[in-house]
Amino acid sequence: MFWSKTFIPTLKEAPADAESISHKLLLRGGLVRPLMAGVYSYLPLGLRVLDNIKGIIRQEMNAAGALELLLPALQPLELWARTGRDKDIREVMIRFQDRRGRNVCLGPTHEEVITELIANHISSYKQLPLVLYQIQTKFRDELRPRFGLVRACEFIMKDAYSFDQDESGLDKNYQAMYKAYTNIFNRCGLNFLSLEADPGVMGGGMSHEFMVPAKDGEDAVISCPGCGKVWPLKEGHPDSCKECGKKTEKVNCIEVGHIFKLGTKYSLALKANFLDAQQKTRPIIMGCYGIGVSRLVSAIVEQNYDRDGIIWPKEISPYHAVILALDTTDKPILEFACGVYEELKKSGLEIMLDDRDERAGVKFKDADLIGIPIQIIIGPKTIQQKKIEIKFRGNKETLLVEPKTLGNEVKAALEAVK
Repeated sequence: MFWSKTFIPTLKEAPADAESISHKLLLRGGLVRPLMAGVYSYLPLGLRVLDNIKGIIRQEMNAAGALELLLPALQPLELWARTGRDKDIREVMIRFQDRRGRNVCLGPTHEEVITELIANHISSYKQLPLVLYQIQTKFRDELRPRFGLVRACEFIMKDAYSFDQDESGLDKNYQAMYKAYTNIFNRCGLNFLSLEADPGVMGGGMSHEFMVPAKDGEDAVISCPGCGKVWPLKEGHPDSCKECGKKTEKVNCIEVGHIFKLGTKYSLALKANFLDAQQKTRPIIMGCYGIGVSRLVSAIVEQNYDRDGIIWPKEISPYHAVILALDTTDKPILEFACGVYEELKKSGLEIMLDDRDERAGVKFKDADLIGIPIQIIIGPKTIQQKKIEIKFRGNKETLLVEPKTLGNEVKAALEAVK
């Protein structure tokens, strides 16, 4: 992609109402733009980042045996009334009547919808176990949208649901999802914590939260730096650590994932039953597993930035490398840069070429701001010395390489990036 042909409206300063570091950098880097409070447009760079996160999630969920589907965002309110959650989360539900007089809502989550689907199509233990997931837009009427994508009214989630005939099956799927989540967050370049949590209005038994430590995180946990034990933040918490006795500390976090053992809460209410091997009718045992996909964009930035801008982990970055042609009015420089661009594309790398007629200083600042991990610098010295400079966005180290080895050098450089 040529920079001049895409849409990256960078800003020198963050808007005054931007609160967290991720909110500021995503706006300054031209990745997102607000339409109104809590509602965002994803611009080309932001969408590529979002798609990379979705790709990682799909790979790990598929590897864990889950099947992808897509459920409706528009839902009948009467379905929610059958579980009582139309009242439990009434304040955040966006609800209205359609022209036929039906009471409907824009789905804040999909437990009722998926359970209704399963109730109509699963009838035997031979059809179990089953794990289904989707990546879908959700809607919540947040009282106070905050921190950009962290707490928004329209957001993207991955939600998965397991269906088993007994508790041992649920335990197996729960552990498989826990492992998949660990893989996902590691591949996203995150340091994260996991802890047992309150199921809340989701109901059911055991649940675990996955939290990303962040300076501007809206949640907080108690963590022990000695043994790594983590607890929910509660008033009057001692927990020196009960495990090892070391002094605990409060850590601000962003919640990025939550998994639940739902049990039979939804299957009983919505009559999702099956016949077991003895032909006895029993309720399906369920689990639920959510990841805040759009929230992950902010969480990743909160842990990967410096004073110059974002530093994307290599699997998340919108491009593997950006070529900086420092003077596009100089024909040999531009032609050389275009040749390098074509060669790197042939090697399977995702490359951006900054072909704008801008000063070198502007190009360096913008490249640092948008955070692509490898910068390939082509200027007058390149033409004279027939050497290409590679710069690492993260540690700002540089190296000079021969043009004929550039493809291999860039791939090796990417291997060294987190």
